Amino acid sequence: MRTKDLLAVVMLTGIYGLLSASFFVVLDAVDVAFTEASVGAGISGLLMLAAITMTGRTEAPKRHKPLLALLVVFITGGMLIYGTLDMPYFGSFDAPVHQHVAPRYINDSMQEIGVPNIVTSVLASYRAFDTLGEVAVIFTAGIGVLSLLSLPLRRRSLQLGESSNESKKDQMHEQHMVLRIISKILIPFILLFALYVQFHGDFGPGGGFQAGVIFAAAIILYAMLFGLDTARRVFNQSLIQLIAAIGLLLYASVGVVSLFNGGNFLDYNVLADDPIAGQHLGILLIELGVGCTVAAVMIIIYFNFAGRREAQQQATEINSIELSFTKQNKGEGE
Repeated sequence: MRTKDLLAVVMLTGIYGLLSASFFVVLDAVDVAFTEASVGAGISGLLMLAAITMTGRTEAPKRHKPLLALLVVFITGGMLIYGTLDMPYFGSFDAPVHQHVAPRYINDSMQEIGVPNIVTSVLASYRAFDTLGEVAVIFTAGIGVLSLLSLPLRRRSLQLGESSNESKKDQMHEQHMVLRIISKILIPFILLFALYVQFHGDFGPGGGFQAGVIFAAAIILYAMLFGLDTARRVFNQSLIQLIAAIGLLLYASVGVVSLFNGGNFLDYNVLADDPIAGQHLGILLIELGVGCTVAAVMIIIYFNFAGRREAQQQATEINSIELSFTKQNKGEGE
């Protein structure tokens, strides 16, 4: 919290996320551990590293004393602590959640949902409307980053700039030859594992959110090693943005179809003649929507971070080349 080296902060955050995931595994909370490992120790570190390339490695010195903000934080924290005084003690057996909610899920979820993984039953069926809100928040975050950081890349056909860029690419290719070969071997297995997590979440840890993050991490790895221009030629940005919208639309459409079939919103029992089959179909569709939206939004965020950085670098190079040309022409004129 006190260090000024942002790269060290990102590294420590990833280590902390990995340790937290280990603690969750010890507590048999495998789904939570899976999420923490893929997000806290995985994709978050990549996105923050991409952001550091734009902002700089060292935190800027403080130029003001936010005493008013600190006072607001203390008052809000005190009110939140006061609001928890009437709550049951943490881990208390007499808490309502342990007397009513948890036994209901544990005892009845298999008969009502037919999914061995109770976490998937809760997230994708019992509280599917809440999960829809989370997916909408992720989609909104992607749209916000897209609107703030998206810049048209204005390329100028400067022979000197193009030759320098090509020489840099060749040099990078020679430096990262081993990493590129290893990534070519690993990326297909990462994508295959993401599909396994996507379609095996009913029976084991995982689901659409974890699968989307893993799938996006593989594509981001490809972009980091082979260059953003190559990744953009392979993965069309317009198609990725369309997939992000289709995922959220698919999730909401399942609820609308449930309404048309005479059930409640996101009530999967009416999607098929057998309620259990309807539950399986509904969970499969909404998890697919979650995976598509999460993967597409993560890719959008990284591509815009990296694209903004490259646009700044290109603008700096063009300005320096133009300045040198101007000085040279001015010297010849004199």
